[in-house]
Amino acid sequence: KMAGSSTPWIGSAYLFLQSTCKTIMLPSLYESSQKKPSVFRALKLALADSTGSMNGVDMLKVHCSHPHLIVQLKFCKQENCRRFLQSYREGALQRSLQSHLQLSLAITTVPLEMELKAGSEHLDNMLKDEDRCLECIYREKPDRLRDEEITELEECLKNLTVQQSINNNVAVKDCAPLKSLSPPNLSQGSSHPPPVSFTFQGQQFDNRTITPDDHQKFAKLVSKRWKQVGRSLQKSCRALRDPAIDNLALEYDREGLYEQAYQMLLRFIQSEGKKATIARLIAALEENGLINLAEELLGLHSNEDC
Repeated sequence: KMAGSSTPWIGSAYLFLQSTCKTIMLPSLYESSQKKPSVFRALKLALADSTGSMNGVDMLKVHCSHPHLIVQLKFCKQENCRRFLQSYREGALQRSLQSHLQLSLAITTVPLEMELKAGSEHLDNMLKDEDRCLECIYREKPDRLRDEEITELEECLKNLTVQQSINNNVAVKDCAPLKSLSPPNLSQGSSHPPPVSFTFQGQQFDNRTITPDDHQKFAKLVSKRWKQVGRSLQKSCRALRDPAIDNLALEYDREGLYEQAYQMLLRFIQSEGKKATIARLIAALEENGLINLAEELLGLHSNEDC
């Protein structure tokens, strides 16, 4: 039986990844000091997509066993594991990882094959029986602490994200080789820095990166119009191009409109980095007639629904 409420739910599984393209060898990319941060970033973001949280599943170690890249996963909550299994079963995890690898490595396509194991059990053979999969994962307790290399990559990814949000002219100290974590040429005109200001309804506003407060307000107020805003943003954001928006709608259907809108904007922020500016979001809102929400984000009024 699985643990009762008094005992933390902890389980482990191995995710086997292989590219079906002969020119793309994932283990070789991960063994490259230059490419490793980009591959790690893609893995981290795809796993976050699968559980709806950056902390939903923990990577303990990444093994290179040609032709496979093998990721040892640790789950600390049964609900997170359920979400992961649903995402894996429906192919959403595979699509998300392919998308993030394409962006991080600046590759046109990364065809993937996946396999999930817990101990000697091949979970792909029992995916329709979610409770049995959970039982197998729960039985396999993690046999190691997180690898030091994973911890270093996690810290550098966090530092990069924080510095991007604080300073548009990000300069990563102590982590210079990991600049490749921010994939190049993600949007049109990406060689130019974002404008320092923009005009809305005849007023000038300082441009800035989208804040967590903006993110939450948007998700709360945009309601079912989030798809329209996403399609406006996709014109200059590769990560939101078809079928990404429809995939997000399906993947987070159970969680409702707030989570769907939140995940869409999260995808935009993660892929665009310092170029995920409030000016681009306001322009997308204007394009769809969401003026009240634009005013709310710019602090022109408060407590008004959109």
